[in-house]
Amino acid sequence: MTKIKTRAKIFACTQSTTLAEKIAKAYGEDLGSVITSTYSDGEFQPSYEESIRGTRIFIIGSTNPSSENLMELLLMIDAAKRASARHITAVMPYFGWARQDRKDKPRVPIAAKLVAKMLEAAGATRIITMDLHADQIQGFFEKPVDHLFASTIFLPYLKSLGLDNLTIASPDMGGSKRAYAYSKALESDVVICYKQRAKANVISHMELIGNVEGKNVVLVDDMVDTAGTLTKAADLMMERGALSVRAICTHPILSGNAYEKLENSKLEELIVTDSIPLQQQSSKVKVLSCADLFANVMHKVHHNKSISSQFVM
Repeated sequence: MTKIKTRAKIFACTQSTTLAEKIAKAYGEDLGSVITSTYSDGEFQPSYEESIRGTRIFIIGSTNPSSENLMELLLMIDAAKRASARHITAVMPYFGWARQDRKDKPRVPIAAKLVAKMLEAAGATRIITMDLHADQIQGFFEKPVDHLFASTIFLPYLKSLGLDNLTIASPDMGGSKRAYAYSKALESDVVICYKQRAKANVISHMELIGNVEGKNVVLVDDMVDTAGTLTKAADLMMERGALSVRAICTHPILSGNAYEKLENSKLEELIVTDSIPLQQQSSKVKVLSCADLFANVMHKVHHNKSISSQFVM
């Protein structure tokens, strides 16, 4: 008797509904029905309003703060497990809490490892995510992790700009590997910013390693939070003779007065994905959708096809 493969079902956490609708449309399926009930004290309960027994489901949800976003994803995974879903794939365009991937001083948590264990304990059988803050976070999981690169989205856009004397820049030493990968693809030079922090999100000193005079510079990073590093780096590079400075950052957290910093900086353009919804619009922020990338990978995962091409920078 021939076994018939069931259709995959796609569901969204509240904070990622807009992106999930785009992914579902690109995939060719309607977004599944979920109702969330909320108690007066703020406690909430998601409920699947259709059968998912024996199916593969994709739950789309970025886990940027507040912590309710992570909690909602965990509850939806648990509900799917108890509803007898056969495969439960957590699609996390942005994997939150990833900056806490090691102990950088005594008596602090490794939050990224804790989140990985929570996802597995809830019942996730696979993780699909994009541009982790640190590649080694994949090792925190005992389940398969598909780590996608937003370079497949950014590189065509950068090439379309037709910039002469292009130079790729890393805003810190930790991002040098990512910068070198982009420079190899674009056949450009690389410069690196060296920064020292007084405390989290506060830069006390920044220096530039390399020459940017007469260059069109593109800063590359996995996320932009307060935009302090990017704007300071852009101003420094313009002072050193750069023709223009742009930045590409996969995840637009943009907290605090980040938008104000962007508007007042010499940064010409900030190019991001829609892994996290923007809190407000800005003339300097260009959004490229990651919906097609995730839809393509989800389709291949469901049909047991190779996705190795998506892992190439």
